[in-house]
Amino acid sequence: MRPIEHIRRNIFKTTQMAFGEVAGATQATVSRWESGELEPGREEMTRIRTAAQQIGEWNDSWFFEIPATAEATA
Repeated sequence: MRPIEHIRRNIFKTTQMAFGEVAGATQATVSRWESGELEPGREEMTRIRTAAQQIGEWNDSWFFEIPATAEATA
């Protein structure tokens, strides 16, 4: 699992389509992020961070690595 997929599944607990709406991207783009074909840009990352901060705890390192406790359960 890639970090962006962890964020979508475990922080937002939503579909690729709904996560794309949060990030300002399409479902297809989110799929490409999760496959490693593309990386979210600065604007998308800012939107994701802002939305995550509004729903709860956030750590910018989650864009780059999955928390160790989450890796054990993935």
